[in-house]
Amino acid sequence: MRLKSDSIEQGKPIPAKFAFMEQGEPVKPAGNVTPHLAWIEVPETAKSFAIAVIDTDVPSKPDDVNVEGREVRRDLPRVEFVHWLMANIPLECRELGEGACGEGIVPRGKREPVGPPGSVQGLNDYTGWFKGDREMEGHYHGYDGPCPPWNDTIPHHYHFHVYALDVERVPLENGFSLAELRDVIEGHVVDEAVLTGTYSLNPKVKA
Repeated sequence: MRLKSDSIEQGKPIPAKFAFMEQGEPVKPAGNVTPHLAWIEVPETAKSFAIAVIDTDVPSKPDDVNVEGREVRRDLPRVEFVHWLMANIPLECRELGEGACGEGIVPRGKREPVGPPGSVQGLNDYTGWFKGDREMEGHYHGYDGPCPPWNDTIPHHYHFHVYALDVERVPLENGFSLAELRDVIEGHVVDEAVLTGTYSLNPKVKA
């Protein structure tokens, strides 16, 4: 199976249109549009699909994140940050158009994001990131794009995974987690395609 996109090039910087924030003085809100995705060469044993979009370069310690006069060290251990989870995508769906699953930043999160008929969408990690913020705290369902620390010294890598599953549905409801998705698809993935883009809010960093 192969994953293609008219919005994102493999290994190249993701356009700000598809990000949560973009460079500026200070950084400013970006388009937050869901990118175009299309998966081809689907195996005959596939019965449904799932999507996970993960940033694997998130600082493991928040001490220096977005702190004026400090930088997030290159050698700091990195962890995952979920930007989008979707499951129970019907077999006949092989493509999502640009903006098909939402656009724009919704304070407190999109409660019922648009998706293919029958699909369910999980919570992304902005749910935890904005906890305690009076204006932004909420449950962030669906897609919310890149927003790495503006003082990070490395570009972040965003991995768009599409899984082909041998079951028509998995037992998930809206608001599921990455751990729950990984648990229910284990043993049911017949193929996987990945597209990776990069992003940085630090003008000193070449994404």
